[in-house]
Amino acid sequence: MSKAIGVFDSGVGGLTVVRELIRQLPNEDIVYFGDTARVPYGIKSKDTIIRFSIENILFLLKQEVKLICVACNTVSSIALPVISSHFRVPIVGVISPGAREAVYATKNKRIGVIGTKATIASRAYESEITALDANIKVISCACALFVPFVEEGWINERAVFDVAKRYLEPLKKSGVDTIILGCTHYPLLKGVIKKVMGGGVTLIDSAKQVACEVKQILSRDGLLESNPRPLKAFYVSDGPAWFSGLAKRFLGHSIKNVTKVSLT
Repeated sequence: MSKAIGVFDSGVGGLTVVRELIRQLPNEDIVYFGDTARVPYGIKSKDTIIRFSIENILFLLKQEVKLICVACNTVSSIALPVISSHFRVPIVGVISPGAREAVYATKNKRIGVIGTKATIASRAYESEITALDANIKVISCACALFVPFVEEGWINERAVFDVAKRYLEPLKKSGVDTIILGCTHYPLLKGVIKKVMGGGVTLIDSAKQVACEVKQILSRDGLLESNPRPLKAFYVSDGPAWFSGLAKRFLGHSIKNVTKVSLT
């Protein structure tokens, strides 16, 4: 019997990672859990984020997954270093793959990082990047309003452009040539960010690198599947109808079966 790839996020943003997993691993079963009852994680304490993450992982392990993808920058930056050694199943976060790709992409050794307040405050991307190349200058910027804009469907509104201009001004002034989209909602705002920053800036969407890493691990461990009709299961801790409504924006297609579950 084939085992699925498990993916979790605090909400709906992790579906950008699911979309990329489906693109790169079209024959794999995927189980997604969105902790929509307790979103956002970005304003919670470190201990709370760690506790929530462990509960999410335990739920996915009950679904007998073979690998867990933490599709949440807040969890990857705060909880993953603490919990990754506690489980036998491979756990892949979004920080390391994105940081590696940014280091590879930058020409002028100036990298911008945008994310939630918690992700930026953790300095996780900074640590990863400078460990790979101590000569790189990292300029970080919290963009709190980007998530609600995406969830409202405000992708091309004038207000979004104005806010992005203000958020990204320090990155533009410092002359970064590469920006890490340090939140799984942000890929939906690529057009706006590119417009503000200009054509010479490379945007790093961690989802692509995460899917590459998952593929490498499964290949290495002989766990790749070739299901002709792979299954996709979606679970949330609250608001299945809200989740279904937003899913199309992130996945590119609608989903019907979203199951509400309780973790307690």
